[in-house]
Amino acid sequence: MTEMKVAVVTGAAGGLGRAIVDRLIADGLKVAGLDVDAAGLESLSSHHGQAFLPCHCDLLDTIKISDAFVHIADEFGGIDALVNNAGTCFMSEFPNIPEDELERQMKLNFSSAFHCCQEVIPRMLERDGVKKVVNISSNGAYNFDVFDPPHYRASKAAVDTLTKDLARRYARDRISVNSIAPAMTETPLFDVLSEDVLAKAVAQMPHGRPMQPAEVAAWVSFLISPAGDVSSGNVIILNQGRDVR
Repeated sequence: MTEMKVAVVTGAAGGLGRAIVDRLIADGLKVAGLDVDAAGLESLSSHHGQAFLPCHCDLLDTIKISDAFVHIADEFGGIDALVNNAGTCFMSEFPNIPEDELERQMKLNFSSAFHCCQEVIPRMLERDGVKKVVNISSNGAYNFDVFDPPHYRASKAAVDTLTKDLARRYARDRISVNSIAPAMTETPLFDVLSEDVLAKAVAQMPHGRPMQPAEVAAWVSFLISPAGDVSSGNVIILNQGRDVR
């Protein structure tokens, strides 16, 4: 009997995180979810049963991150895939960005992914097959026509650089590392936008609508599946063709 693969999803209780968890469990994986939202994790656990391991974890705390990965490895026996999905967008505009907001933005979007990779890659070296890291980036890392503030852009650009470095560094160890860079996706992050900004952003989408979390989750599923084994070091852009010139 083939052993079930194990995936870790950060920000699991959010709109995109929940869609990713749902999809990976439907694909037959066991999933551990990291989040500070204990109620959201409990909801996922109630829905998915033993296929889902809730890990209440503050991703700003490296000790908590380390403890979570020890717990996951103990419970599931190993880790085959990591989806660094946790993140947010703070909307202060340059130059009026408080120091603590800049630091929190970088820690949530980049440092948490960095530290999770530090924890997971040594464990992946012990697993058979092609292991997967999928980092959730953003069109804002490179598209300067959209409204994203600079500290958000910088955090996501750093994620993409980490993707390329680790892909090159661990290619011969059969660890595949990719970024997915979605454009506007309908998640609770919509709540940080004014109605005017939201309407302008939706109007720029070629299909006239934001993307749905399940659509992005399907790409995560593809990269974690055997079909994604040969993809590594790529930033996969999902934006309905908005930036084609």
